[in-house]
Order: sequence, then structure tokens, then C-alpha cells
Amino acid sequence: MPEQQCPEPPHRTTTVETGRFCAARCSCGWRGPARRARSKARADAAAHGESP
Repeated sequence: MPEQQCPEPPHRTTTVETGRFCAARCSCGWRGPARRARSKARADAAAHGESP
């Protein structure tokens, strides 16, 4: 009987603001670089969520 593999949990990304900077973070422990533009931090989070 083959072993069943549990699917990996989905990545839950958020953005966190610290002073003038914004960074993307994920539930898996990944952290993106600090950005001045929120849109770039959101793009980092989206790119991480699409990666395998």
C-alpha cells in the first residue's frame, strides 16, 4: 500500500509596515526585503505565493 502524502499548506502572505518600510511575510517563514513602496512588497508576496 503506497504512503499518502499530505499536501503542503497554502502560503499565506501578508505585508507588514515598519516605519517607512513595508515587507512581505509568509506563513512558511519566508520574508521579503524591506521596500518603501507597498506595491513592490505586494508584488514580492505574490511572486512567492506562485513559487512551488
